[in-house]
Amino acid sequence: MGLIIVCALIAGVLLWAVRAYNRMVELRNRIANAFGQIDVQLKRRHDLIPNLVEVARKYMEHENATLIAVIQARGQAQGAVTAARANPGNAAAIGALAVAEQALMGQVGRLLAVSESYPALKADQNMRELSEEITSTENRIGFARQAYNDAVLDLNNAVQAFPDVLLARLTGFAPAAPLESTASEAERAAPRVAF
Repeated sequence: MGLIIVCALIAGVLLWAVRAYNRMVELRNRIANAFGQIDVQLKRRHDLIPNLVEVARKYMEHENATLIAVIQARGQAQGAVTAARANPGNAAAIGALAVAEQALMGQVGRLLAVSESYPALKADQNMRELSEEITSTENRIGFARQAYNDAVLDLNNAVQAFPDVLLARLTGFAPAAPLESTASEAERAAPRVAF
């Protein structure tokens, strides 16, 4: 009778361990899938930027430094995406990606702001279409980021809750990092407008 109870307890623990491990694997795979969606949209953004720069270059002869800064930021962002793609759950890679993408969009925003000084550029059909595509892509990235962060939350809840945390530590599952759109409190603050 005692042997049956011990065997039943061992079988119960093994069943729990298999289910918990499989759940963590599923959640890790959801993170990879969600990052894949972000990756698609970031590639789209990165593909649009050279076209935007090329259209702007025709009109903005005196703004060469701005155009070069956009291209350099794009290159750094592409490198960060490659690193994050290799391990979408890695906190350092995701953090570097967020910083690189913020820098890129800061430069693109600067380019668009400077382009306001060039009426012919503002009126250019290609420039308007590219600006609309970038806006659309930003919205898609926001939705993909939300799906990614939801998947990260699910995994983090699974690997940090007791008793699954014990199995997670034994099997090497660690919490993943969310992809934040801002990196500092200063960026989160509402802009001040003075008249």
